[in-house]
Amino acid sequence: MDANIYQHFRSDERPFIDAVQDWIEKVQMQYAPYLTEFLDPRQAYILETIVRQQSDLKFEFYGGYEQAERTRCLIFPDYYTPTQEEFDIVLFEINYPEKFTQLSHGKILGTLVNSGLKREYFGDIISDGSRWQVLVAKGVQNYIQMQVTKIGSVNVRLLVKEYIDLVSPKDAWLEEATTVSSMRLDTVIANVFSISRQRSKQLIEAGKVKVNWRVAQRPDFMLELLDIVSIRGFGRLQIQRQGGTTKKEKIRLAIGVLRK
Repeated sequence: MDANIYQHFRSDERPFIDAVQDWIEKVQMQYAPYLTEFLDPRQAYILETIVRQQSDLKFEFYGGYEQAERTRCLIFPDYYTPTQEEFDIVLFEINYPEKFTQLSHGKILGTLVNSGLKREYFGDIISDGSRWQVLVAKGVQNYIQMQVTKIGSVNVRLLVKEYIDLVSPKDAWLEEATTVSSMRLDTVIANVFSISRQRSKQLIEAGKVKVNWRVAQRPDFMLELLDIVSIRGFGRLQIQRQGGTTKKEKIRLAIGVLRK
Protein backbone atom coordinates (compact mmCIF):
# COMPACT_ATOMS: atom_id res chain seq x y z
CA MET A 1 0.00 0.00 0.00
CA ASP A 2 1.16 3.54 -0.79
CA ALA A 3 2.34 5.31 2.40
CA ASN A 4 2.19 8.67 0.57
CA ILE A 5 -1.60 8.50 0.70
CA TYR A 6 -1.37 9.99 4.22
CA GLN A 7 -0.09 13.34 2.95
CA HIS A 8 -3.38 14.05 1.14
CA PHE A 9 -5.41 13.95 4.35
CA ARG A 10 -5.36 15.17 7.96
CA SER A 11 -3.20 13.34 10.49
CA ASP A 12 -6.22 12.45 12.65
CA GLU A 13 -7.71 10.66 9.61
CA ARG A 14 -4.89 8.07 9.55
CA PRO A 15 -6.76 5.36 11.51
CA PHE A 16 -9.63 5.60 9.02
CA ILE A 17 -7.21 5.46 6.06
CA ASP A 18 -5.63 2.31 7.56
CA ALA A 19 -9.10 0.77 7.94
CA VAL A 20 -9.95 1.50 4.28
CA GLN A 21 -6.69 -0.12 3.17
CA ASP A 22 -7.55 -3.22 5.26
CA TRP A 23 -11.00 -3.41 3.63
CA ILE A 24 -9.45 -3.18 0.14
CA GLU A 25 -6.99 -5.96 1.01
CA LYS A 26 -9.79 -8.15 2.35
CA VAL A 27 -11.80 -7.82 -0.89
CA GLN A 28 -8.70 -8.51 -3.00
CA MET A 29 -7.68 -11.57 -0.95
CA GLN A 30 -11.13 -13.10 -0.54
CA TYR A 31 -12.50 -11.90 -3.89
CA ALA A 32 -15.81 -11.16 -2.14
CA PRO A 33 -17.62 -7.89 -1.29
CA TYR A 34 -17.11 -5.95 1.95
CA LEU A 35 -19.78 -3.75 3.56
CA THR A 36 -18.75 -0.82 5.78
CA GLU A 37 -20.81 0.66 8.61
CA PHE A 38 -22.31 4.15 8.04
CA LEU A 39 -19.80 6.77 6.90
CA ASP A 40 -20.06 10.54 7.01
CA PRO A 41 -19.51 12.43 3.70
CA ARG A 42 -15.86 13.19 4.51
CA GLN A 43 -15.12 9.50 5.19
CA ALA A 44 -16.95 8.52 2.00
CA TYR A 45 -14.74 10.96 0.06
CA ILE A 46 -11.56 9.50 1.61
CA LEU A 47 -12.68 5.93 0.88
CA GLU A 48 -13.51 6.77 -2.75
CA THR A 49 -10.13 8.48 -3.25
CA ILE A 50 -8.17 5.53 -1.85
CA VAL A 51 -10.13 2.79 -3.64
CA ARG A 52 -9.67 4.62 -6.98
CA GLN A 53 -5.94 5.22 -6.41
CA GLN A 54 -4.97 1.84 -5.03
CA SER A 55 -7.14 -0.78 -6.68
CA ASP A 56 -9.32 -1.84 -9.61
CA LEU A 57 -12.17 -2.59 -7.24
CA LYS A 58 -15.60 -1.02 -7.53
CA PHE A 59 -17.71 0.57 -4.82
CA GLU A 60 -21.22 1.83 -4.24
CA PHE A 61 -22.65 4.09 -1.52
CA TYR A 62 -26.20 3.82 -0.19
CA GLY A 63 -27.84 5.20 2.93
CA GLY A 64 -31.41 3.95 2.59
CA TYR A 65 -32.61 6.66 0.20
CA GLU A 66 -31.29 8.71 -2.70
CA GLN A 67 -30.05 11.88 -0.97
CA ALA A 68 -28.78 10.24 2.22
CA GLU A 69 -25.98 12.12 3.96
CA ARG A 70 -24.61 9.14 5.87
CA THR A 71 -24.13 6.04 3.73
CA ARG A 72 -22.77 2.52 3.91
CA CYS A 73 -20.30 1.51 1.24
CA LEU A 74 -20.04 -1.83 -0.51
CA ILE A 75 -16.55 -2.47 -1.93
CA PHE A 76 -16.53 -5.32 -4.44
CA PRO A 77 -14.59 -7.02 -7.29
CA ASP A 78 -15.46 -5.87 -10.81
CA TYR A 79 -17.32 -9.09 -11.68
CA TYR A 80 -19.87 -8.46 -8.92
CA THR A 81 -23.28 -6.77 -9.23
CA PRO A 82 -24.63 -5.61 -5.86
CA THR A 83 -28.29 -5.29 -4.92
CA GLN A 84 -29.85 -2.73 -2.58
CA GLU A 85 -30.74 -5.44 -0.03
CA GLU A 86 -27.04 -6.12 0.53
CA PHE A 87 -26.58 -2.77 2.24
CA ASP A 88 -28.47 -4.22 5.25
CA ILE A 89 -30.29 -1.03 6.26
CA VAL A 90 -33.47 -0.95 8.34
CA LEU A 91 -35.90 1.98 8.38
CA PHE A 92 -37.47 2.72 11.77
CA GLU A 93 -40.30 5.16 12.41
CA ILE A 94 -40.49 6.59 15.92
CA ASN A 95 -43.99 6.16 17.32
CA TYR A 96 -44.56 8.87 19.96
CA PRO A 97 -47.44 10.98 21.37
CA GLU A 98 -47.27 13.89 18.88
CA LYS A 99 -49.90 15.95 20.73
CA PHE A 100 -47.88 16.09 23.92
CA THR A 101 -44.29 16.44 22.84
CA GLN A 102 -41.86 17.50 20.14
CA LEU A 103 -38.88 15.47 19.06
CA SER A 104 -35.68 16.91 17.61
CA HIS A 105 -32.69 15.54 15.72
CA GLY A 106 -30.45 16.19 18.76
CA LYS A 107 -32.76 14.41 21.24
CA ILE A 108 -33.08 11.35 19.01
CA LEU A 109 -29.35 11.14 18.26
CA GLY A 110 -28.52 11.55 21.96
CA THR A 111 -30.86 8.69 22.87
CA LEU A 112 -29.43 6.39 20.19
CA VAL A 113 -25.82 7.08 21.17
CA ASN A 114 -26.65 6.65 24.88
CA SER A 115 -28.09 3.22 24.15
CA GLY A 116 -24.48 2.04 24.03
CA LEU A 117 -24.00 1.81 20.27
CA LYS A 118 -21.42 3.63 18.16
CA ARG A 119 -22.45 6.43 15.78
CA GLU A 120 -21.40 4.22 12.84
CA TYR A 121 -24.46 2.01 13.32
CA PHE A 122 -26.88 4.85 12.56
CA GLY A 123 -27.56 6.56 9.27
CA ASP A 124 -29.67 9.68 8.76
CA ILE A 125 -32.36 10.86 11.15
CA ILE A 126 -35.10 12.44 9.00
CA SER A 127 -38.39 14.23 9.55
CA ASP A 128 -41.16 15.84 7.53
CA GLY A 129 -41.93 18.14 10.48
CA SER A 130 -44.00 15.74 12.57
CA ARG A 131 -43.00 12.16 11.68
CA TRP A 132 -39.47 11.08 12.60
CA GLN A 133 -37.54 8.20 11.09
CA VAL A 134 -34.05 6.78 11.51
CA LEU A 135 -32.00 4.43 9.33
CA VAL A 136 -29.89 1.84 11.12
CA ALA A 137 -27.64 -1.13 10.36
CA LYS A 138 -29.64 -4.36 10.27
CA GLY A 139 -27.24 -6.08 12.68
CA VAL A 140 -28.32 -3.85 15.59
CA GLN A 141 -32.06 -3.72 14.76
CA ASN A 142 -33.28 -5.90 17.66
CA TYR A 143 -30.94 -4.34 20.19
CA ILE A 144 -32.11 -0.81 19.36
CA GLN A 145 -35.78 -1.81 19.47
CA MET A 146 -35.29 -3.23 22.96
CA GLN A 147 -33.12 -0.39 24.27
CA VAL A 148 -34.90 2.66 22.90
CA THR A 149 -38.25 2.87 24.71
CA LYS A 150 -37.98 6.50 25.85
CA ILE A 151 -36.70 9.72 24.30
CA GLY A 152 -36.26 12.18 27.15
CA SER A 153 -39.24 11.47 29.43
CA VAL A 154 -41.51 10.38 26.59
CA ASN A 155 -42.40 6.76 25.87
CA VAL A 156 -41.67 5.73 22.28
CA ARG A 157 -41.73 2.63 20.11
CA LEU A 158 -39.56 1.98 17.08
CA LEU A 159 -41.58 0.48 14.23
CA VAL A 160 -39.96 -1.11 11.19
CA LYS A 161 -41.20 0.48 7.95
CA GLU A 162 -40.87 -0.31 4.27
CA TYR A 163 -38.94 2.12 2.06
CA ILE A 164 -42.17 3.26 0.40
CA ASP A 165 -43.09 4.75 3.83
CA LEU A 166 -39.99 6.96 3.88
CA VAL A 167 -40.88 10.58 4.68
CA SER A 168 -39.70 13.45 2.47
CA PRO A 169 -37.07 15.17 4.62
CA LYS A 170 -38.02 18.77 5.38
CA ASP A 171 -34.45 19.95 5.84
CA ALA A 172 -32.66 20.51 2.56
CA TRP A 173 -29.23 22.04 2.12
CA LEU A 174 -29.29 25.44 0.44
CA GLU A 175 -26.23 25.95 -1.70
CA GLU A 176 -24.51 29.31 -1.24
CA ALA A 177 -21.40 30.72 -2.90
CA THR A 178 -18.94 32.60 -0.72
CA THR A 179 -15.29 33.59 -0.46
CA VAL A 180 -13.14 33.20 2.65
CA SER A 181 -9.66 34.40 3.57
CA SER A 182 -8.77 30.96 4.96
CA MET A 183 -10.26 27.51 5.63
CA ARG A 184 -9.92 28.00 9.39
CA LEU A 185 -12.99 26.82 11.28
CA ASP A 186 -13.60 30.18 13.01
CA THR A 187 -13.21 32.11 9.73
CA VAL A 188 -15.67 29.94 7.77
CA ILE A 189 -18.31 29.98 10.54
CA ALA A 190 -18.04 33.77 10.94
CA ASN A 191 -18.39 34.23 7.18
CA VAL A 192 -21.35 31.89 6.61
CA PHE A 193 -23.40 32.94 9.65
CA SER A 194 -22.43 36.66 9.51
CA ILE A 195 -21.01 36.82 13.02
CA SER A 196 -17.70 38.23 14.27
CA ARG A 197 -14.56 36.08 14.34
CA GLN A 198 -14.47 36.63 18.10
CA ARG A 199 -18.02 35.24 18.53
CA SER A 200 -17.19 32.32 16.26
CA LYS A 201 -14.08 31.60 18.33
CA GLN A 202 -16.09 31.69 21.57
CA LEU A 203 -18.63 29.18 20.22
CA ILE A 204 -15.83 26.80 19.21
CA GLU A 205 -13.94 27.08 22.51
CA ALA A 206 -17.21 26.55 24.45
CA GLY A 207 -17.64 23.15 22.74
CA LYS A 208 -20.68 24.24 20.71
CA VAL A 209 -19.20 23.29 17.34
CA LYS A 210 -18.82 19.82 15.85
CA VAL A 211 -16.93 18.82 12.72
CA ASN A 212 -18.19 15.51 11.30
CA TRP A 213 -20.06 14.81 14.55
CA ARG A 214 -17.01 15.30 16.78
CA VAL A 215 -16.56 18.35 19.03
CA ALA A 216 -13.88 20.65 17.59
CA GLN A 217 -12.45 23.12 20.11
CA ARG A 218 -9.62 24.60 18.04
CA PRO A 219 -10.57 27.79 16.16
CA ASP A 220 -7.60 27.21 13.80
CA PHE A 221 -8.82 23.72 12.78
CA MET A 222 -8.52 23.60 8.98
CA LEU A 223 -11.65 22.52 7.13
CA GLU A 224 -11.50 20.34 4.03
CA LEU A 225 -13.78 19.16 1.26
CA LEU A 226 -17.10 17.59 2.41
CA ASP A 227 -16.59 18.34 6.10
CA ILE A 228 -19.89 18.95 7.89
CA VAL A 229 -19.90 21.57 10.65
CA SER A 230 -22.75 21.83 13.21
CA ILE A 231 -22.99 25.04 15.25
CA ARG A 232 -25.40 24.81 18.18
CA GLY A 233 -28.08 27.48 17.87
CA PHE A 234 -27.10 28.43 14.30
CA GLY A 235 -27.41 25.35 12.08
CA ARG A 236 -25.04 23.40 9.88
CA LEU A 237 -22.76 23.92 6.92
CA GLN A 238 -20.94 21.64 4.52
CA ILE A 239 -17.93 22.42 2.34
CA GLN A 240 -19.29 21.16 -0.99
CA ARG A 241 -16.78 22.46 -3.53
CA GLN A 242 -13.65 24.60 -3.69
CA GLY A 243 -13.27 26.73 -6.80
CA GLY A 244 -9.90 28.47 -6.94
CA THR A 245 -9.09 31.93 -5.60
CA THR A 246 -10.09 35.53 -6.31
CA LYS A 247 -7.66 38.31 -7.34
CA LYS A 248 -7.41 39.21 -3.66
CA GLU A 249 -6.33 35.63 -2.85
CA LYS A 250 -9.65 34.70 -1.22
CA ILE A 251 -10.81 31.09 -1.54
CA ARG A 252 -14.01 30.51 -3.53
CA LEU A 253 -16.37 28.01 -1.92
CA ALA A 254 -19.71 26.39 -2.64
CA ILE A 255 -21.27 25.73 0.75
CA GLY A 256 -24.39 23.82 1.73
CA VAL A 257 -26.18 25.58 4.58
CA LEU A 258 -29.00 24.58 6.93
CA ARG A 259 -29.95 27.60 9.01
CA LYS A 260 -31.80 27.26 12.32
